[in-house]
Amino acid sequence: MSEVERHDDSRAKFSLRVWKPVVTRALAHRGAVAGLLGAGMMVAAIETALPLLVGRIVDEARKGEAADLAPILVAYGSVFVFFAAGVWVFIESAGRVSTRTADRLRRDCFSKLQTLEPAYFDVRPTGWLVSRLTSDCSKVAGILPWVMLDFAWCSAIIVGVVTAMFWTSPRLALWALAAVPVMTAVSAVFQRFLIRAGREARRLSSAMTASYGEMLLGARTTKTLAREEANLAEFQQLSTEMNQWAMRGAILSSVYMPLMAMLAATAGALVLWHGAGWVLADEKVSLGTLIAFMQFAALFAQPVQELAQRFADILNASSAAERIASLLATEPAILDRAAAQPPQQQAPIHELCFEGVDFWYREGVPVLEGFSLTARRGQTIALVGSTGGGKTTIVSLAARFYEPRAGRITVDGVDLRDVPLAWFTERIGLVPQVAHLFAGTIRENIRYGRLDASDADILEAARRVKAHAFIEALEKGYDTEVGEGGERLSTGQRQLVALARAVLRDPQILVMDEATSSIDTATERLVQEGVDELLHAGRGGGRISFVVAHRLSTIRRADLILVIEKGRIAEQGSHAELIARRGRYWELYTNQYAADREREVLHLKDADTEATVASLVGDGDDDE
Repeated sequence: MSEVERHDDSRAKFSLRVWKPVVTRALAHRGAVAGLLGAGMMVAAIETALPLLVGRIVDEARKGEAADLAPILVAYGSVFVFFAAGVWVFIESAGRVSTRTADRLRRDCFSKLQTLEPAYFDVRPTGWLVSRLTSDCSKVAGILPWVMLDFAWCSAIIVGVVTAMFWTSPRLALWALAAVPVMTAVSAVFQRFLIRAGREARRLSSAMTASYGEMLLGARTTKTLAREEANLAEFQQLSTEMNQWAMRGAILSSVYMPLMAMLAATAGALVLWHGAGWVLADEKVSLGTLIAFMQFAALFAQPVQELAQRFADILNASSAAERIASLLATEPAILDRAAAQPPQQQAPIHELCFEGVDFWYREGVPVLEGFSLTARRGQTIALVGSTGGGKTTIVSLAARFYEPRAGRITVDGVDLRDVPLAWFTERIGLVPQVAHLFAGTIRENIRYGRLDASDADILEAARRVKAHAFIEALEKGYDTEVGEGGERLSTGQRQLVALARAVLRDPQILVMDEATSSIDTATERLVQEGVDELLHAGRGGGRISFVVAHRLSTIRRADLILVIEKGRIAEQGSHAELIARRGRYWELYTNQYAADREREVLHLKDADTEATVASLVGDGDDDE
């Protein structure tokens, strides 16, 4: 379980404040909310009046005056017409509030995620995030309108019934309300257990969603490592735990609701016991009044039970509301300063400088210490070195995915924190080690970096990075569907599409992180031609380019090569200069060159063996 998921497992006290973001968005739909609350209060008023009409009908019937009874019966029938209309209005209004609130929550949560820095996603499982935009939003939005309706309806019923009871017979009213203190105490006891069950169930639901996602993304790896049984066992454990907590919540609710109903029925029994005695003793309580009070007692029990049920629903859904509120309240770690102003819009970036930059992911474990570097327009800077030395961290800071812990990074002499983030990121291009393509066509993926690009621009970008030939060879050419994540294309083809996307965007600062490390040698030559085009092209004078390289043969033409070891620059210079020094770079290069030569020799030997076997097989065929 990740640190974030453990935080999700907190035992904080229940608070209605976590519902504020949900309620605020629901109240934005004023017409639907007004219809919901108005219809609920109208239905409550009708239900409160019905016992009085019934009592009046009973008393008039005992008198035997049909003329006095007729108007009351007409009124009784008319009331049901308004009752049916009120029920229709609040059901329709509740549906509108629910769907629109869910839509608004999903859009706002998605919008919030767009503003957060990459580090936020590094420590949070995909399922943890997906569940907030799907099940959490649907759950709270589905419950809220009915809670609002029942709050209005129940409040009106309780106020109306209590007022009518005290107006009709204060003594019977006191007996009818005798169970209320006990109901309050029972609700307080059940609250703690219900909210715990709800939180645990939602936490495990997120874990299951994450497990689904990992299984789908890693299906091939699972098959090749024969992990099906182990994965099933892990998922079964999560499913079992979730089922246990869901059952615990269901059992608590199934005990809570009948217990509240029993207490409400007890109040009705007390009314009947004392009221019947008073009717028989003729203590100013008529039979119609007693019947009305019995209906009042039953009617009073309904809102109490409804409120108890909604309270249980709120407790069960509060964990989802907490998670949504937490996401919406998250402030991006990378923010513009109040005085941030963009430089001249048309002016290109000439210089990017690291000035004594310190950085760490965990306190006390430095990744960069006092790192300084000046990158100028038209310059390609390659970063090489051991894994974990800080190369990717440097380019991530250059792209402003993170902020320096100490020191600063400047663009044309201005601190990056004084430049609007949106302005800067519009001028950044990134080609990662594993190119990510979105579901859609090749044309759409290349255009993704510049939506106003024409088809001619797309073709030109593909030609420049040597991607046009393979695209044209596909059955549907540029309209070929790439599949989720680009799975229908090879790794090298995905990388070429990503390069075309970057060329089309024409960024002023280009970051390439191991762009050729995941492809074979033959494809590497093709991709390298595209990389060279991307690195040395650019609007009037080129661009600032950072290249993190594993295969050192790809960066020999770089203007400046930095050997990064333990967050510091161990060596720097051109390829020729570093080779001449016979230092760390020379060691890395010669070792890799020897390994590449060995692979080539083995490949040639395998090719010769295959040719010999083929020749022998051919000779055998001739003999036959």
